[in-house]
Amino acid sequence: MKKRSSPQPPRHWQDLWRHSASALATLIKTGEVSSREVVDAHLARIEAVNPTLNAVTVTLHQSARKAADAADAHRKKTGERDLPPLYGVPITVKENIDCLGSPTTFGLAANANALPQQDAPVVERLRAAGAIPIGRTNMPEMGLRVSTSNPFRGLTRNPWNALLTAGGSSGGEGSAVASGMSPLGIGNDIGGSLRNPAFCCGVAALKPTQGRVPFGGAGDGFLSAQVMLTDGPIARRVEDLRLMLEQVHGQHLRDPRSVTVALEGAPVPRRVAMVTTLPGTVVDPAIVAGVRSAGEALAAAGYQVEEAVPPEIELINHLWTQFQMSDLSLTAEAMRPVLSAEAAILMDALIAKVDPTVTHAALHQERSRLGRAWAAFFAEYPIVLGPVWPSAPFVHDADVASPAGSELMLGMQWFVTPGNLLGFPAVVLPTRPIDNAPMTVQLYADRFRDDLVLEAGEVIEAAFGASTPVDPFVAS
Repeated sequence: MKKRSSPQPPRHWQDLWRHSASALATLIKTGEVSSREVVDAHLARIEAVNPTLNAVTVTLHQSARKAADAADAHRKKTGERDLPPLYGVPITVKENIDCLGSPTTFGLAANANALPQQDAPVVERLRAAGAIPIGRTNMPEMGLRVSTSNPFRGLTRNPWNALLTAGGSSGGEGSAVASGMSPLGIGNDIGGSLRNPAFCCGVAALKPTQGRVPFGGAGDGFLSAQVMLTDGPIARRVEDLRLMLEQVHGQHLRDPRSVTVALEGAPVPRRVAMVTTLPGTVVDPAIVAGVRSAGEALAAAGYQVEEAVPPEIELINHLWTQFQMSDLSLTAEAMRPVLSAEAAILMDALIAKVDPTVTHAALHQERSRLGRAWAAFFAEYPIVLGPVWPSAPFVHDADVASPAGSELMLGMQWFVTPGNLLGFPAVVLPTRPIDNAPMTVQLYADRFRDDLVLEAGEVIEAAFGASTPVDPFVAS
């Protein structure tokens, strides 16, 4: 296997793909590099490593270079330095988010020509902030899996280990950002679809508080999507998660559920509940060790860290499954003709998990009660630190290799679902890699306290640094 390169400062413009989005924005604004140089460096990186990884499905060469040239011409003509925060910075966009000029496929061949009439709210706001879309990224069919593969676009590989899943459903974003094809990507999360790829690929992700980031462009969806689905960023640095959130948050006319809430909240005690055991599942010792190391970093920075477990995690998983899969059952027959046989089998196995004794009324009553219980827990411990998945990434297609794949999928999401069912913000970020494998942890806080998980994430990041970008493993 080819030896992986470690993160290091760029030496010339061709290495600009190693930089964070925030650093690139500064370089462009100060005139040290041009937007065209930055865009070309990332397009070259895509050309170099995407044939191995298949993370980027569509490369927007022409429109990206045109936008970069326009950005450079404007800056040269006006001499402005007071430019938008992401001025001239390339980004990538998941294939279920509307981005003008390329199809919104949801990973389906049936949507190969599904060109949107307008940008999704997040893309609209990112363009207004100066960002330049350079590519679309892969996802599983209709986002049904926590691994990224589909018959239309193919299999996305993990840059750390070509045999293991890159996660899903925003797996294309995770792989692209981890390998330097993009400094910043936009995906979404209803059951860990941002956090799963961050875990597998060793990058950072933010699932914002539900309602903070407007969602739109692909229809209103079922109730479970309206309540639990949100767009959010994937990056290599926590500062980039914060930067994107600052650009895209707030009420938007196209999303009646979106709200504008201040990004900073009142001071809270610096107390952390460190979760090293999860009721109903077993957490691998290596992952527990990673959580403990992050806890030590927080303690060294002045946080009070105690081992504790938030309320009723097993019930949360059961209710998330009922909410998501009962809605899935309503659209299953309409979806079936456009799904592969593997995806349809997984869909049916997931729908079989529906418990007919759990009514929608009871589900929402319990969801409200659990929200109060977790709010009380957050009053004692404003930050929760724990694992993402309880065990290491699985090999490709293990989630669809047999009917038991649905159990694997749901088991991996054991500590992911609280953020979706109850709407909490969550940050995933890497700690120190072990044996050429990334290690990550997850941070939770109460609703609209995204600032707390970002701040704690920056403390952990300062202790360990970023573990990406990396060169993908290839056969020697």
